[in-house]
Amino acid sequence: MAMQDVTSFHPLSDDSGVRLELTTSFNTINVSESTEMRIGRLISENPVIIFSRSSCYMCHVMKHLLSTLGVHPTVIELEDGEMSVLSGGRNGAPEVFIGGSRVGGLESLMGLHLSESLVPMLGEAGAL
Repeated sequence: MAMQDVTSFHPLSDDSGVRLELTTSFNTINVSESTEMRIGRLISENPVIIFSRSSCYMCHVMKHLLSTLGVHPTVIELEDGEMSVLSGGRNGAPEVFIGGSRVGGLESLMGLHLSESLVPMLGEAGAL
Protein backbone atom coordinates (compact mmCIF):
# COMPACT_ATOMS: atom_id res chain seq x y z
CA MET A 1 0.00 0.00 0.00
CA ALA A 2 1.46 3.36 -1.00
CA MET A 3 1.90 6.07 1.63
CA GLN A 4 -0.17 8.46 -0.49
CA ASP A 5 -3.07 6.07 0.17
CA VAL A 6 -2.96 6.88 3.89
CA THR A 7 -6.18 8.77 4.34
CA SER A 8 -6.77 8.86 8.07
CA PHE A 9 -4.11 11.38 9.14
CA HIS A 10 -5.79 13.97 11.38
CA PRO A 11 -4.13 17.37 12.07
CA LEU A 12 -5.82 17.75 15.46
CA SER A 13 -4.82 17.88 19.11
CA ASP A 14 -6.38 15.82 21.84
CA ASP A 15 -6.62 16.58 25.56
CA SER A 16 -3.31 14.85 26.33
CA GLY A 17 -1.33 17.48 24.40
CA VAL A 18 -0.16 15.01 21.79
CA ARG A 19 0.70 16.75 18.53
CA LEU A 20 -1.27 15.04 15.77
CA GLU A 21 0.26 16.82 12.84
CA LEU A 22 2.82 16.16 10.20
CA THR A 23 5.84 18.38 10.77
CA THR A 24 7.09 17.87 7.24
CA SER A 25 5.89 20.52 4.82
CA PHE A 26 3.74 19.05 2.09
CA ASN A 27 5.82 21.15 -0.32
CA THR A 28 8.84 18.98 0.47
CA ILE A 29 7.09 15.70 -0.30
CA ASN A 30 8.29 14.29 -3.58
CA VAL A 31 5.42 12.33 -5.14
CA SER A 32 7.90 10.17 -7.04
CA GLU A 33 9.51 9.18 -3.73
CA SER A 34 8.97 5.52 -2.86
CA THR A 35 6.85 4.61 0.14
CA GLU A 36 9.88 3.25 1.96
CA MET A 37 11.88 6.43 1.30
CA ARG A 38 9.00 8.64 2.43
CA ILE A 39 8.53 6.66 5.65
CA GLY A 40 12.28 6.71 6.26
CA ARG A 41 12.37 10.47 5.78
CA LEU A 42 9.47 11.02 8.18
CA ILE A 43 11.21 8.86 10.77
CA SER A 44 14.53 10.70 10.40
CA GLU A 45 12.95 14.19 10.44
CA ASN A 46 10.98 13.74 13.68
CA PRO A 47 12.54 13.12 17.12
CA VAL A 48 9.60 10.89 18.10
CA ILE A 49 7.07 9.56 15.64
CA ILE A 50 4.27 7.12 16.33
CA PHE A 51 2.43 5.24 13.63
CA SER A 52 -0.88 4.59 15.30
CA ARG A 53 -4.49 3.50 14.85
CA SER A 54 -7.18 5.69 16.39
CA SER A 55 -9.13 2.64 17.63
CA CYS A 56 -6.11 1.04 19.34
CA TYR A 57 -5.97 1.23 23.16
CA MET A 58 -2.22 0.42 23.17
CA CYS A 59 -1.68 3.41 20.87
CA HIS A 60 -3.57 5.63 23.30
CA VAL A 61 -1.51 4.35 26.25
CA MET A 62 1.73 4.97 24.33
CA LYS A 63 0.72 8.54 23.44
CA HIS A 64 -0.33 9.19 27.04
CA LEU A 65 2.95 7.85 28.49
CA LEU A 66 5.03 10.04 26.20
CA SER A 67 2.84 13.05 26.92
CA THR A 68 3.26 12.62 30.70
CA LEU A 69 7.03 12.65 30.15
CA GLY A 70 6.73 16.00 28.35
CA VAL A 71 7.16 14.60 24.85
CA HIS A 72 4.99 15.80 21.98
CA PRO A 73 5.35 13.05 19.40
CA THR A 74 4.37 13.37 15.80
CA VAL A 75 1.50 10.91 15.34
CA ILE A 76 0.41 9.42 12.03
CA GLU A 77 -2.97 7.70 12.29
CA LEU A 78 -3.29 4.77 9.92
CA GLU A 79 -6.08 2.38 9.04
CA ASP A 80 -5.74 -1.25 10.11
CA GLY A 81 -4.36 -2.55 6.80
CA GLU A 82 -1.92 0.34 6.41
CA MET A 83 0.16 -0.70 9.43
CA SER A 84 1.58 -3.60 7.44
CA VAL A 85 3.59 -1.07 5.37
CA LEU A 86 5.62 -0.29 8.50
CA SER A 87 5.69 -3.61 10.24
CA GLY A 88 6.82 -5.95 7.49
CA GLY A 89 3.43 -7.48 6.82
CA ARG A 90 2.34 -7.67 10.45
CA ASN A 91 -0.69 -5.63 11.37
CA GLY A 92 0.71 -4.46 14.69
CA ALA A 93 0.25 -1.05 16.19
CA PRO A 94 1.60 1.13 17.55
CA GLU A 95 5.08 1.49 16.10
CA VAL A 96 7.27 4.16 17.69
CA PHE A 97 10.58 5.54 16.44
CA ILE A 98 12.83 7.65 18.65
CA GLY A 99 15.79 9.52 17.21
CA GLY A 100 15.38 7.73 13.90
CA SER A 101 15.54 4.25 15.45
CA ARG A 102 12.68 1.79 15.74
CA VAL A 103 11.78 1.16 19.36
CA GLY A 104 8.82 -1.09 18.57
CA GLY A 105 5.46 -1.33 20.24
CA LEU A 106 4.08 -0.50 23.65
CA GLU A 107 5.79 -3.43 25.37
CA SER A 108 9.22 -2.26 24.17
CA LEU A 109 8.50 1.34 25.14
CA MET A 110 7.33 0.29 28.61
CA GLY A 111 10.44 -1.87 29.02
CA LEU A 112 12.64 1.14 28.27
CA HIS A 113 10.62 3.26 30.70
CA LEU A 114 10.80 0.69 33.52
CA SER A 115 14.55 0.25 33.03
CA GLU A 116 14.94 4.05 33.18
CA SER A 117 16.40 4.11 29.67
CA LEU A 118 13.54 5.95 27.98
CA VAL A 119 14.10 9.48 29.30
CA PRO A 120 17.82 9.53 28.37
CA MET A 121 16.94 8.19 24.91
CA LEU A 122 14.31 10.91 24.47
CA GLY A 123 16.82 13.53 25.61
CA GLU A 124 19.43 12.35 23.12
CA ALA A 125 16.82 12.50 20.36
CA GLY A 126 15.98 16.10 21.24
CA ALA A 127 12.42 15.25 22.25
CA LEU A 128 12.65 16.72 25.76
